[in-house]
Amino acid sequence: MCRSHRQGRASQAVMWLECRVLETGCGGRRRSLRLTVMRLPCSFWFLLLLGAGGLLLLHLQDLTETLQQQNQGAKVIFSQVQAIRKEPCTYCPDNDKQSDPAEDSFTRPAQPKQLPVFPWVQHSSLTNPRDITAAHVTKSHRKLLLKSGPLVQQLNADPPGQIKENPDRMTQVQQSRQRLMREVCAKYTSGTTKQTITRMHVSRIFVEDKHKLLYCEVPKAGCSNWKRVLMVLQGLSSSTGEIQHDEVHYGNHLKRLDSFDQKAIIHRLKTYTKVLFLREPFERLVSAFRDKFESPNSYYHPVFGKPIISKYRSNATQYALRTGAGVTFKEFIQYLLDVHRPVGMDIHWEPVGHLCSPCLLDYDFLGKFETLEEEANFLLRRIGAPSNLTFPSFKDRNPNAERTSLEITRRYFAQLNVTERQMAYDFYYMDYLMFNYSKPFKDLH
Repeated sequence: MCRSHRQGRASQAVMWLECRVLETGCGGRRRSLRLTVMRLPCSFWFLLLLGAGGLLLLHLQDLTETLQQQNQGAKVIFSQVQAIRKEPCTYCPDNDKQSDPAEDSFTRPAQPKQLPVFPWVQHSSLTNPRDITAAHVTKSHRKLLLKSGPLVQQLNADPPGQIKENPDRMTQVQQSRQRLMREVCAKYTSGTTKQTITRMHVSRIFVEDKHKLLYCEVPKAGCSNWKRVLMVLQGLSSSTGEIQHDEVHYGNHLKRLDSFDQKAIIHRLKTYTKVLFLREPFERLVSAFRDKFESPNSYYHPVFGKPIISKYRSNATQYALRTGAGVTFKEFIQYLLDVHRPVGMDIHWEPVGHLCSPCLLDYDFLGKFETLEEEANFLLRRIGAPSNLTFPSFKDRNPNAERTSLEITRRYFAQLNVTERQMAYDFYYMDYLMFNYSKPFKDLH
């Protein structure tokens, strides 16, 4: 019978194989082998089609990314969901949403009203936006940033009096600072997808509509006095000296940019002067620690002090665990560098790259705390502020305490070992690089 099947259907290789199996006389094995042989082509074609589909998807993805990278310009897109501020903060009053008459005319060509002319501003503030999304940068990241050649060099701060005597010097300084920041942003974000501006990115920016000013607050870099200046510019007070500390931080007098609707936010980002003032990162960190943990504080001691002491201090006293008072600088740094912090981040020691998104918003004026009064007064004159308004120099919190200086900062960091100092430097590395602050210790790399 097998010979007749072979002769009648010789063209079917599968049946020929089945007949060869019948000749062996193994009935059970014959049935299983028949099923295997009949199913093998289906499995083979299924795997082949699956592989081809995967290759097609990878090709389409690469093509999409290539088109996105070739697309020039930036599109400002806002999330429909209001961003939630996760970090607890005493100085974060929420403003009610403000309506804006400029919204109705936003679709028509904008006609700016006598905006200050800054010679160093070379392109639109919303061109090619990027955002730094990580504060911690490893050594390998630093090598990537620096491998393509030296970045623009500049002075950290000009000697007092130079700006007043030579206003053109401020133009040169601003050009240098912005060029450096853009180069660092371009290197760090090279090859990444286009970022979109969300409400979270502008949540720390205060709005002064009369003089068309947007100020991003950086705590411990003169932000209290900047808020006083904004209140005077808005006509809420005649003098910065009349405004008390609690009125500045808890009065809820100033509007935040994220309190406006989407069109109003975009309009202000495109037409207002965006201002950012910075401070040496380690010095700012020490200033925040001294203010929040070495002085009585009804918020930071229980909210931050208690969990810090509980996690990082062995044999802590019941008083320390109950009150949160007496956090040491070493314990504070342990908390800061811990990827599993017992309590969240706070704006007073968060990197500026996170607070103000400089790679995304491209600020028009980058000031420095080291020459704060001179640079702030230069800016006030440029935006048309009243001639009698100058930037205040007084210190309203702990006025008797010595201001945090570079020398004081070194004393605090001397309490840490080399590894802790290096990790802290890595934590703020993008701030050091973007704003051209020198390494604070020689043993850092």
